[in-house]
Amino acid sequence: MSETTVAEPTVLAEVSGGVGRLVLNRPKALNALDLAMIRALTEALEAWREDPAVRLVTIEGAGGRAFCAGGDVRAIRDNVLRGDAAASEAFFASEYRLNRIIAEYPKPYVALIDGISMGGGMGLSIHGSHRVVTEHAVMAMPETAIGLFPDIGASHFLPRLPGRLGLYLALTGARISPGDAIHVGLATHYVPRSALESLKAGLVRSGVVALEAHAHPAPDSLLARDRAAIDDCFTPDSVPEILARLEARGDAWAKAQLESLSRMSPTSLCVTAELLRRGAMMTLPECLAMELNLTRKMIAHPDFAEGVRAQVVDKTRDPKWRPATVAAIDHAAILAMFD
Repeated sequence: MSETTVAEPTVLAEVSGGVGRLVLNRPKALNALDLAMIRALTEALEAWREDPAVRLVTIEGAGGRAFCAGGDVRAIRDNVLRGDAAASEAFFASEYRLNRIIAEYPKPYVALIDGISMGGGMGLSIHGSHRVVTEHAVMAMPETAIGLFPDIGASHFLPRLPGRLGLYLALTGARISPGDAIHVGLATHYVPRSALESLKAGLVRSGVVALEAHAHPAPDSLLARDRAAIDDCFTPDSVPEILARLEARGDAWAKAQLESLSRMSPTSLCVTAELLRRGAMMTLPECLAMELNLTRKMIAHPDFAEGVRAQVVDKTRDPKWRPATVAAIDHAAILAMFD
């Protein structure tokens, strides 16, 4: 008689020593979020909100490679191809509700970011009160490469980064180093991987004051080095104007940015620039509502299914965008997506 294999939970939740501990447990998928994980995280946080046995919450990723690589865009693409708008709506609405719960959580919420944290992973960490990065942390909002836009409340937190760094990160999908994360305020503490277990024990003993005791000086920030160029070239809210400034600058850095932007969905770039322009003047709940409305339009646009195909499914890295260039974008059509 064969034994039935019981699947391990994709979210582990336990309370020990006053700490509610959440572990994203889908390491083979780099802890990418699906709807079941979002619901499990929400359920745990809601249960612990008023529980006197829980003084603080920690969240981390299993497997050593990723905190959370983002939302499961392959599954969302499958929904789109099946015409199942309700499934996509449920995913995004539940994810954004979770982002708001984290942002408004009444207890310390400590994200331990060791490895990749992109897209949805940023939503599980950036909105929390304390955000720890190790030397292995890599952050990014790479949505313009798949025909989407930086969501999970990014329209709120990115415009509030120093200077024009938020728009730069949103459009280029540039990877953020641990030093960058500390420099721009996306992370609050730098703790080497080798000290994480000691930090977790300290959080049990003494709460969030343990963070200062375990924090190390952050590595240098590459974004700090490029800050003047970023602020100069990404000053406009208009993508064509940004491209023109980069062309005029003409140095190696500017050429690298132009090369990066040339690979992104032109529609996504223009939508993202408008999104951040609006988000700079809105509250987080308003931003999340705007993003939810926008997901309905963007996942129905051909660039989303094509971008996920090229980057995630087939991994050919050769998306055929429609329209193919920023110059061919109808600005009125971009604005209509926000209606």
